[in-house]
Amino acid sequence: MLLRMYLRWAERRGYKVEVVSEMEGDEAGIKSTTVLIQGDYVYGYLKSERGVHRLVRLSPFDSAHRRHTSFSLVEAWPDVQEDIDIVIDEKDLQIDTFRSSGAGGQNVQKNSTAVRITHLPTGIVVSCQNERSQTQNRERALQVLKMRLLDLERQKQEEEFAELKGEHVSAEWGNAIRSYVLHPYRMVKDTRTDHETGNTQAVLDGDLDEFMEAYLAARVGAGD
Repeated sequence: MLLRMYLRWAERRGYKVEVVSEMEGDEAGIKSTTVLIQGDYVYGYLKSERGVHRLVRLSPFDSAHRRHTSFSLVEAWPDVQEDIDIVIDEKDLQIDTFRSSGAGGQNVQKNSTAVRITHLPTGIVVSCQNERSQTQNRERALQVLKMRLLDLERQKQEEEFAELKGEHVSAEWGNAIRSYVLHPYRMVKDTRTDHETGNTQAVLDGDLDEFMEAYLAARVGAGD
């Protein structure tokens, strides 16, 4: 549902979208996915979506049709430009190949073209299965790894700065930043800004601008 929501949001804004990898859930849905979205100010908007998203609904996968609460983590990293020098030591990488489970034609299905890279010092794992060759998937996975390492360094710098200011910094997930309640009532509410709407379908169809703008306005008001 979140993947569809963000794809619809990007479509509304005319952004270029590429699903880099997608791992199916054990029983249903998606366990994890990585999406590359390109366009003006796209990271500025999407960084407002970072955090845990909470969904409350009558589960279609429960034969008793009971209400379930589920959580998903959304992360966002800025694209790494070619002039940004991030050195990755090959000995720090564990590279595995496997058969792609996604679209891409018979060649992708028959050969182990998909690539999974584990950065041993940080434990970061990235994968790519969208390209047609193993070399292309490896290059794209390394690009995503660079994005995540750059973002990790940014987070460290922010934490160090916050410590200098005497603020408490927690590396834990914490509470959900937004709740999508579909039962017993319908409401989407952002816990950081208190912005809310009863039109849950519009939000799930990608109407996110008001939530993003409310968050950015709050950040500006806080002097961030």
